[in-house]
Amino acid sequence: MNTGSGEKNGAFRAFRLGCLVAFCALFSACSSLYSNHGYVPSSEDLDLIAVGVDTRSSVEESLGSAASSSVIDDSAMYFVRSRIRQTAFLEPEVVDREVLAISFDSNGIVANVERFGLEDGQVVPLARRVTDTTVGSRSILQQLFGNIGRFTPGGIGG
Repeated sequence: MNTGSGEKNGAFRAFRLGCLVAFCALFSACSSLYSNHGYVPSSEDLDLIAVGVDTRSSVEESLGSAASSSVIDDSAMYFVRSRIRQTAFLEPEVVDREVLAISFDSNGIVANVERFGLEDGQVVPLARRVTDTTVGSRSILQQLFGNIGRFTPGGIGG
């Protein structure tokens, strides 16, 4: 008769252990993971740069190549470092960002060195442009054989 209560007690212990394991797994999955991206030179490295003296090539020699530079002209170099937190299935969140901007005058000499943090910036929404295709839902064979008979003499070699 005691075998019945022993089995119930063992099943209850297994259930409690299973709940404990599930609880630990649930909360360990919710812990945040951090990743670092990019590079910003240290303050000691920046002390090597002299405003009004250094050129773009001497800055690159001292600090390395920048993450980005001016698009239209070579008037600035940008070093960017970001720290991103990922928690479980939630969207990644940028928790820290630092931008170092080194601007140059028209002669290519360092004019200014500025450091910006996440609190100095503003969110820039990205425009996602999608090009419409005329392919539709046609298969590859329909696309290949669909042009047979549509060639004109003016379109060949022209």
